[in-house]
Amino acid sequence: MYWSLSVAVFSIGGMLSSFLVGFVGDLKGRVKGMLMVNVLAVAAGLLMGLCRMWKPHIMVIAGRAVMGFYCGLTSGLVPMYIGEIAPKAYRGALGALHQLAVVVGILISQVIGLDFVLGNDTMWPLLLGLSGSPAVLQSFLLPLCPESPRYLYILRGQEQEARKSLLRFKGAYDPSADLEEMKREKDEADKEARVSILSLIRSSVYRQQLLVALMMHLSQQLSGINAIFYYSTSIFEGAGVENPVYATIGVGVINTVFTLVSVALVDRVGRRTLTLVGLGGMCCCAVAMTVGLKFQSDYSWMSYVSMASIFLFVSFFEVGPGPIPWFIVAELFSQGPRPAAIAIAGCCNWTSNFIIGMTFPYIQALLGVYVFALFAVLLFCFTLFIYFRVPETKGKSFEEIAAVFQKGRKKSLKDAAELQQLKTSSDA
Repeated sequence: MYWSLSVAVFSIGGMLSSFLVGFVGDLKGRVKGMLMVNVLAVAAGLLMGLCRMWKPHIMVIAGRAVMGFYCGLTSGLVPMYIGEIAPKAYRGALGALHQLAVVVGILISQVIGLDFVLGNDTMWPLLLGLSGSPAVLQSFLLPLCPESPRYLYILRGQEQEARKSLLRFKGAYDPSADLEEMKREKDEADKEARVSILSLIRSSVYRQQLLVALMMHLSQQLSGINAIFYYSTSIFEGAGVENPVYATIGVGVINTVFTLVSVALVDRVGRRTLTLVGLGGMCCCAVAMTVGLKFQSDYSWMSYVSMASIFLFVSFFEVGPGPIPWFIVAELFSQGPRPAAIAIAGCCNWTSNFIIGMTFPYIQALLGVYVFALFAVLLFCFTLFIYFRVPETKGKSFEEIAAVFQKGRKKSLKDAAELQQLKTSSDA
C-alpha cells in the first residue's frame, strides 16, 4: 500500500493544483507564475532528499505529493505559455517540445537511478532529492523569457508591452498583423463575461471543445502507458528479461527518439492524423502484448513478442497521444475560456493518472496476462472517437478553430430543430 501510494500520491497533488492553473497564470502572468511555483519543487526535493532525518516513507510520500502539486501547475502553465507565444506554423512542434522535455527527464532519471549510480541503499535519498534541481535552474533562466504577448494585450490591455514582447520573440519585423489578430480576439473576449471553470462546464457554447479536450487527455492516460512507465521493470521480469532495468532504460530511449519524430511531423502531418496513428498502433500492440504474455511460458520466443510490443507501444504513444493532448487544449479555446479549459483537462489527466497508478497492481493481479486486453478495448474506443469527433487544427488560427466548432454546433442545432419540426408534423 505504501509503495502504490508513493507512486499515486504524485497524481493527487496534480489533481488538486490543476484547478489553480488559470488563477496562477493570470495573477502575475505566465512567466512569473511559472517562476513563483518553483518554490514547491525545491521544497519537495528537500523533503525527499532529507527523508532519513525522520520517517523516510512519510517524508517521501509527502515530497511526492508536493512535487505532484508543483507538476500539476507547470503541466498547465507551460503548454498555455507555449501555445500563446508560438507562431501558427510551428505551434505543434513547439507544443511537442514540452513532452520532449518530460521524456528526456524520464530517461535521465532512469539512468541515474541505476544501482551503480544513485539507485542503491546509500544514495537513493539524493536521487529523489535531485528532482528539485531543474526548478533551481529554471529560476535563473525564466527571467530571460519575454511574457506572453497575448496575455499582455488581451488580458491586460497593454498593447505597447505586447508589441515589445513580439519584437523580442521575432526580432525586427512589423507586428501589426499579429496585434490585429489579438485585437479581434480581445474584442470577442470583451463581449462575454470571464469564463470560470463552473461556467465552462455548464456552457453549451464550448461543450464540443471541452468534450474533445477531455477525451484527448483520457486517451493519453487510460491507454495503459503509465502502467508501462510505472511498472515496466516488473513487466519485463514477467516477460523473462534477465536485466529488466536496462530494458526499462531502453523504453526511455525509444520514448525520447519518437517524441523527436513527433516534433518533426506534427506541423506537417497534423494533430488528428498522428493521434489516430498512435492510438491505433497502441491498440494493436496491446493485443500482441496480451498474446505474448499468454503464450511465453509455452513458447520461449513469445517473450520477444512481448518486449517488441512494449517498445512499439511506447513508440506509437510518443508519435501522437503523448505530446498532442497537452497543447491541443490551448488551440481549441480562445483566450477567455483557455485557462479554465486547461485546468479542467489537467484535472481529468491527473485523476486518470492517479487511478492507473493506484489500481494497476490490483488490476494486474486480477486479470493476469489479460491486463492489456482491457487497455486494447479502451484504445479502440478512443480511436473511433478521435476519428469521428476531432477536427484538424494544424495551421489554423484560434478564430478559425473556434469557427469549426461553432459551425458544427449550428449544424447540430439545425438538425435538432428539423427533427422536432418533423415530429410535430407527424403528431399533427
